[in-house]
This record gives sequence, C-alpha cells and structure tokens, in this order.
Amino acid sequence: MSVNQQAHAGPPYGQPQPGYQGYQQPAYGGQSLPGAPQSQYGAYNGPMPGYQQPVPPQGYFPSLGFPSKGSPVSLNSDTSSLAPNFIGSLRAPPTSGAPPPASGASHPSGHVAYSQFEHGDVQNGIPASAAPMQRPPASQPFLPGSAPTPVSQMSTFQQYGPPQASVQQLRNHMAGMTIGSTAASAPPPAGLGYGVGPSSYPPTTGAPRPPAMPGPPLPGQTVAGPPSSQPNHVSSPPPPSTMAGLHPGPPMSGLHGPPPPTHPPQPGYQMQQNGSFGQMRGPQPNYGGAYPGAPNYGSPPGPPPPPKRLDPDSIPSPQLNELPPQQKPRHRIDPDAIPSPIQVIEDDRNNRGSEPFVTGVRGQVPPLVTTNFMVKDQGNASPRYIRCTSYNIPCTSDMAKQSQVPLAAVIKPLATLPPEETLPYLVDHGESGPVRCNRCKAYMCPFMQFIEGGRRFQCCFCSCVTEVPPHYFQHLDHTGKRVDFYDRPELSLGSYEFLATVDYCKNNKFPSPPAFIFMIDVSYNAVKSGLVRLICEELKSLLDYLPREGNMEESAIRVGFVTYNKVLHFYNVKSSLAQPQMMVVSDVADMFVPLLDGFLVNVNESRTVIASLLDQIPEMFADTRETETVFAPVIQAGLEALKAAECAGKLFIFHTSLPIAEAPGKLKNRDDRKLINTDKEKTLFQPQTSFYNNLAKDCVAQGCCVDLFLFPNQYLDVATLGVVPYQTGGSIYKYAYFQLETDQYRFLNDLRRDVQKEVGFDAVMRVRTSTGIRATDFFGAFYMSNTTDVEMAGLDCDKTITVEFKHDDKLSEDSGALLQCALLYTSCAGQRRLRIHNLSLNCCTQLADLYRNCETDTLINYLAKYAYRGVLSSPVKTVRDALINQCAQILACYRKNCASPSSAGQLILPECMKLLPVYLNCVLKSDVLQPGPEVTTDDRAYIRQLVTSMDVAETNVFFYPRLLPLTKADVDSDSLPAAIRNSEERLSKGDIYLLENGLNIFVWVGVNVQQGLIQNLFGVSSFSQISNALSTLPVLENPFSKKVRSIVDMLQGQRSRYMKLIIVKQEDKLEMLFKHFLVEDKSLSGGASYVDFLCHMHKEIRQLLS
Repeated sequence: MSVNQQAHAGPPYGQPQPGYQGYQQPAYGGQSLPGAPQSQYGAYNGPMPGYQQPVPPQGYFPSLGFPSKGSPVSLNSDTSSLAPNFIGSLRAPPTSGAPPPASGASHPSGHVAYSQFEHGDVQNGIPASAAPMQRPPASQPFLPGSAPTPVSQMSTFQQYGPPQASVQQLRNHMAGMTIGSTAASAPPPAGLGYGVGPSSYPPTTGAPRPPAMPGPPLPGQTVAGPPSSQPNHVSSPPPPSTMAGLHPGPPMSGLHGPPPPTHPPQPGYQMQQNGSFGQMRGPQPNYGGAYPGAPNYGSPPGPPPPPKRLDPDSIPSPQLNELPPQQKPRHRIDPDAIPSPIQVIEDDRNNRGSEPFVTGVRGQVPPLVTTNFMVKDQGNASPRYIRCTSYNIPCTSDMAKQSQVPLAAVIKPLATLPPEETLPYLVDHGESGPVRCNRCKAYMCPFMQFIEGGRRFQCCFCSCVTEVPPHYFQHLDHTGKRVDFYDRPELSLGSYEFLATVDYCKNNKFPSPPAFIFMIDVSYNAVKSGLVRLICEELKSLLDYLPREGNMEESAIRVGFVTYNKVLHFYNVKSSLAQPQMMVVSDVADMFVPLLDGFLVNVNESRTVIASLLDQIPEMFADTRETETVFAPVIQAGLEALKAAECAGKLFIFHTSLPIAEAPGKLKNRDDRKLINTDKEKTLFQPQTSFYNNLAKDCVAQGCCVDLFLFPNQYLDVATLGVVPYQTGGSIYKYAYFQLETDQYRFLNDLRRDVQKEVGFDAVMRVRTSTGIRATDFFGAFYMSNTTDVEMAGLDCDKTITVEFKHDDKLSEDSGALLQCALLYTSCAGQRRLRIHNLSLNCCTQLADLYRNCETDTLINYLAKYAYRGVLSSPVKTVRDALINQCAQILACYRKNCASPSSAGQLILPECMKLLPVYLNCVLKSDVLQPGPEVTTDDRAYIRQLVTSMDVAETNVFFYPRLLPLTKADVDSDSLPAAIRNSEERLSKGDIYLLENGLNIFVWVGVNVQQGLIQNLFGVSSFSQISNALSTLPVLENPFSKKVRSIVDMLQGQRSRYMKLIIVKQEDKLEMLFKHFLVEDKSLSGGASYVDFLCHMHKEIRQLLS
C-alpha cells in the first residue's frame, strides 16, 4: 500500500451536518474570536529569542490521532496515551534528505490550499498532497499504527534520519486494516504507537537551533513569561511614550512542570510522561509552559505516574540515544486532524447555502450563522429572529439533566432582514385588538386548532378552548383549516405584528412620538481633544437622518440639547427665537428641567436655531479650565425632560472621565489589579453604588433609554457607568485614548448607525411556552420587575435576549414543544405594536436525537453569557471550572449513551458538537475569564456587557475570529478568499492577512511580502515604510487595493459596530496584540492551545466515564 503524504487541503473534517444551521451574513468566513490570548510559540521560522522553554507536564497526552470524517468524531488513544492514528491518507517519513513536497503541488479540487509559500519561506503546516483524501463513510474508530502525526510546531526544523525500522511493520499492519469500516469491530490494541515522528522540514538557514533542554523545571522553578496579553477589543494606544502593554511584562511565575520521572526508561521504548508506552513527547523548544492542568483549570494535580509496564503491542522505535540530538522525536497531535471550524463552516455553506431555508417543518435545524442563506417563513419564525441550542428537546427533565445540554433560545425580536426577505406584516384587528387565548393570553398563531366548524379554537399552549369572536369567524375546509388561512399572516406565518389597542398603552392613552436628547460633556478633556467640535459638526447633518416610519416624509422624533461639566446647561431652541437661549442648572443635587417649551423641538421647524447652537457650543467652551464632571444628574435631567413631555425617548451621552465632582452618583477610583484571581475579583464587575440601579429602574418606568459614548484616557468605572445603559436596553461605545485623526471615522460611523437604527421604545417582552417547559432565566440588556416580563426602555435591531427553559412536566414526542415570543413596543412614529414570533420544536425520548439536533454556535452564545453573568457573584476560577465540567458532562453523556462501543481511549464527539471544545476554549481564554496583564478593568467590564446582548453571529466571530489571506484574494471576483485557521503556524512571511472579530480588523503584513504588493496596498515602497498609525487603507487606483478595501467595507457592513483598523507588521511590537487573537495557539495569559485543551477535555470525559 502506498503511504502518501497527508493532504494539506484543509482538515478531513466536517461532513455536512444533517441539521447544522445559520444566519445571514453574506459570504461569511471562518470566524474568530476576540478574547483569545496570544500564542507563546516561537516566530514562524525560528525560536523566539529570550524565552525559556519548559517541557510538557505530566498527564499530557503526547499524541492524539483523529479520524477522518464520519458521524461522530472519534479521537483515538489507548488508556492514557492517545495513539497517533489518523485514518485518511497516510504519511510515512521519507528517506533521509527527502525535501518536503513542492509548494506548488496541485490541490484536489474543492479543497482550499491553506497557503502557497513564496520567497523561500518554509511552509508552516502540513505539506499538500496531490491525492484527494479518502473519507470513510461513518463513525470511524482509529486504528492504531497509522501515520505519525506531523509536527505542527515549527520552532526547530529537523532533517530526516534513516528510515525507521517500524515502517515495514506499519505497512504490514495497514495491509490488514480496513479503512472505511463503519463501526469499531474490535477495540484497537492499547497503545500501539507508531515509532518516531521526526519533522519533515529541512533546517531553515539562519534559524538558530535551541539547545536540547535538560528536562522539565523542578518544582519551584519558574518559567519566564513572554510579554503580556491584550484586551480583546483593543483600545487605541495611549501616546507612544507610554504604549500600554507592548513592552515585555514581568516573568510569569507559577507554571511549574512536573518533577522529572524517577524510574529508568525500559530499553527500546521511550518513556512517556503519562505512564504508557509509545512515543514520549520530547521537549519542545518555544512551546509555552507546561500545559497547566492545575493552574489553568483548577483541577487537583493528577496522581503520580503509574509504574511502567511493557506493552506487547507497542512497536519498538529506534532508541532515543541512537538519534542525533536534533532528531529527538517530538510527537504532537496533527492540528489538521482535529475538528476545524473553517472546514465545518465551508461544508455547511456548500451544502446549505444554495437552497432557501423553508420554515414549515417542526424542529428543523437552520443553516449555520456563517452561511449566507434565504429564509421563507411558512409558520415558524426565521432563525434571524430566534435560534435554539437544540431543536429536539428531551421529553423529561431527567433526560435533560443527564445530558446537561442547556435548553435555551437566543431571541432578536427586531432583527434586520436582508432586502430580499419580507418584513413582518402588520395586522390591524380594529378596536377589538388581537385574538388571544382566554386562559394563558397567548396570541393567535399557526398552531392554534380550530374546532366545532370554526366557532372555537383550542390553545396550543395551554389547551384551553376559547370562543372565536364573531368578526373573526371563518369556515373550515375539509382538512380542518380555515378557508382564509393564507390570507391571514397570524395563521400562516411564524412572525407578524399586531397593531395594539389603547388597552396596551400606558395610562390607557396612546403614546406621543419619542424624543432624542443629545448630552455633551464640555469639560477640558472633551474640548481639548476636538471631540466637542466634532460632535457638533456631525449633528448638523445627522439630524436629517432620524429614524422614520415607512413612507413618512419626515421623522416624528423631537430633539433636545444639553451640555455639562460640573453643572448642566439646557438650551431653548424654539423655532420662533433668533438665537438659542442657554439656562444653567448648578444645583445638581436636586435636578429639574428649567424650561418646557422650546427644549424638545421638531428638527425642520427649528433648523436655523439648532444650527446656530451647534456652531456656538465649541466656541463657548473653547477656553474652559473645568476638568471635573458629573454623570448621574445628566441622566436625571434627561429623564425629567421626557417625563415633562410625557413621552419615551433616548439619551445620547458623550462622556470623558470618572464623575468625581460633588453630586449624586459621585464615584471614586477603585481600580485594583491586585484583586485579579482572588475572591474579591467579582467586585470589579459590580457597580460601586446601588444609586445607578435605582436610577435605571426609574428610566425604564418612563421609557428613557440611555446610549453612552465613552472617551476615557484613564479608569472611569465602566462597571458602574454602564448600569443605566445596560438595564434600559441601551448601548455602550468606548474609544480609549481618543485621537481625532485616528478615531473620528470609527466614532462617527458608530454614532450615525446608532442614531438611525430601528428602535422600539417602552418595550415589554414575554415568552410563553407549551405545557411541559417554561422560561426560567433571562440574559441581556434589560430590567425585570417580576419573573416573566423583560422590560426595556429601548430595544434596537442589534439586541438579543437569551432565554433558558426548564421542564415542569413531561413533553410528548407527538405534540412537540412551542415557544411564542411577544414584544409590545412603541415604534419611532409613536405607534403601539405587538411583534409576535412563534417556533415549534421536536421532543425526543432518545438522547441520540437530542445530540443530532444541537446548534453549537447558539450553545456557545448561551454558555458565554451564563459565564459572564457568573463572574458577578463567583470567583472567575469557579466559573471557568463549571464551564469545563458542564461541557465534559455533555460530551461524556454522548459517549456513554450514543456512541458505538469502542476503546476508552477514543475521544468521540457528536457530529454537530465537534467544535464545542475549540469554541469553549476560546470563551475560557477571553479577557473576561482570563485577562492578560494589560487588559484593564474597564475593558473587561465593557466586554462583559457587550457580549451579554450579542447575537449568535457576533459571538461566533468574537470568540473565533475570521482570518483571511488577502494575498490569495481573486481581484476579479466578488468573493472573499477562503478563511484559514487561527494559528500562527498558518501564517506565511510572504503574505498579508486580515483578521476580524467584530470589534477590530487587523491587517498583518509578513516581512517577506513582495515590494509590489506593499506599493499597491499602502502606497509606500518598502516594508519598513508602512505606518502603524493608519486608521483606514489609502485609496489607490489598482486592482489589489480596490479588492482589499472592498473586503474591508463588506466586513464592516456585516457588523453592528464600526471595527477599528489596526496595521500589524510582522516582528513589530503590535504583533503581540495580534497574536492574542490567534485563538488556536497557547495564549500569553495562560490559556491552553486548542490541541492541549482537547487533550484536557478528553481526560475530564474519561474521569467522568470511569
């Protein structure tokens, strides 16, 4: 049998998932996540200077082989070691001196070549083979004895020695092995490790080879840590002199490796740290510290290694001391053989992107959020409005507890639809209002059952029978359906709106149109930075774009203006005035609004007075010396103004510093990094006073939503200032170290979108469920005064509410389960409406059906929000351990109850959850749960609040960022280049890459990029001339520049916030920040690499099973 090199064309992973579904982002690539710390690997072609290299600790599985595609993903190993068996094309070491295959080797069609290497680069990754990969049809246990896992870490390059003795044995073994058998016929012999797997890369010229390491550090020795990690949403750097976080941090202490083993190696076998035989994972230069089982995961240290015993099935390999020093074998799991997010995303796009997703069938799993697809509503709400963690839920609570899969829905009631999809129809039932169930008050929907010739209907939620009102009566056809079924949206569609009657309004009177109040900080910092002038200039034109209803000629929204520092200034901009009038309120302890008439005005009527005011404000405060600000009185002033006008509305507050001036809600600087990793760390996320919680409650009662734009140069306590925006359904935007020339474009884009987007005011949402389950828990930006109603002063088209369900009775497979989300809100024209979304789910008595219909992206969205709420009340370490434990239980339950019997050493993952470990690791490494030394307290509080109301597409790219090779982009097509995996070893020095996570876009430029490309993209002639200070790409008239700018514009259009552009040159100080987002690598803040975490999860699962 010929033993080929393994195809490099993307991992052999990710068969189309039967029902694995998603969202609308056009041409959406592999997404990545913010929050992953930087890698601790060496530079691409050599060791990173100055880092000590510890060895892997004990309990580390030296090699883990993965199967090729099949339903459950099974990863094979013997008892404690994972055998390097990868079924698929195999690769044996070539004879000595064989060069790696040419980088131009043809790639099988349909496979993405991860990188074509130029300029004499060494290829990072697995060489490409010309033969397409064989994919066994179904679940495939790994047979031991297949190929060695290629070394994916490129720190040192080794030449091949003579061919190994065991190649012939491998061939004999392979001859009798069936590739493609569906079930494990017999468990593989334990520990059949195929000999040494030295790397196939020739030495690079000029890369010094690190000396062989003497062994693991002894207890007490510390490992020198590389420079510190960075926030996962990047603040603009402070002035260059104090560039935060880009100088190497102090050494990290506490990553102790295990003590060196004390028993002598058996002749002919290499020792393995975990006590079984086969290949020992040799010391790896530049591999960050020991995989910190204990420090990272909080699990108790493992037991000492068991005594070695000879394993008759092991294939002897050359003795360690026979190999020259640079050829000491290093086994590492092949990163191309473990589940790849990129492959899963690509497969789903290919399989499900072309057909419309028709919602007529109960319990259908939608395409992934990364797939661009069209939705046809035929009775269930579009996945753009509701996504569930599982579309087939257990019939009993015992089964739900056993699986540990959370049952949750991520609901985005006012989601924006693509132009080709129809907006929800507005149904007007006149004065009688919408038809509802008498008992549970559910609204008429497609699942209601009409009986007695159409005179009554039986509620699908509570089974109560209700009379049909005479005006709503209609005959039934021979199938029992109403004759007007297709004419009524509420009988045939999953989503629709009702016009609400006066009974649904506050105080039983129809609401007035909402108002927008712009409140501008005019303290010294805001004026000096140019911010005040910038805001005033922008508002002159922006006020023409206030949101309006459908075909209205002008917006019904009225506007008002306030400026403030230690006191507040109100402006009368009544249309009859020649000049605006200013009124000052200096008694901030007892806030009131000094004028009623002329404060809130129609933009068109008062246009000249408003323009005059906006011209005067920057001049009035140009010479201010006032540095102190108030904050709570500003919100109180806006709230009082809306109360006086008897309307709902939104406050846009532009604020620069910690409010230390004497006033209600005054704060003190309590920032303390020493609390990190202590039991008091949770106080950093909690508000420092309850004053703001009470203020938020008053705002919600009035329908006063707060959007906060922050421009801090130092700590300003986001955890406290964010309480009111958060509980009123508002947004926070943060521009640290704001500089006019680099940040104005991003700020203005955010402001424009924030002012123009669709918002519902004075909103109340309730989720009803059919008998058997009920909504028990809610996550998002809102306020709750009781256990069922989610109240929001404002709800915009980007916000989601996540709802968790629990069983309160048994469900039946026949009737399934139903959800109905009803949102009552006031539109921007002052119309009271009800938006209804319905969804039907299947119910199952078999765990396999549950695992077959889960949606990992939604599951991760829920788990991240659950964990981010947990840090308010528990130590971060407890929260991390709980996440790992829950996921281990989910996977162990599958292994025990659904997978075909196989050796305990196999890691078997459900097909639609095979990305759970990689995504979960990204959540664990995010700045909230594992901050690097340079992540500020404010950054963490900001991210925590941001993620809590993100939708599934946003968390997907936030936690696993999208990485695109720009140099591979086809300048003649509209498509994006194929995404690659988030790891440093996928980068080539000769290429330019783009990484986006929803908050930032990085453009990484390799040191060997051709001069012509640099000239075309940056307009400079050499690598050294590229400026890090660019905040937009220069507009150049050439195809490459146009293509890259169009990619950036396309990505910006998909995101709810304008992403900050950061140019990163290889080997530059900013590269540390970029590496923080290469989430498959080890992170500087101590986060595990994907491979390590998979090993750790496997260990946890096995402990649960034993």
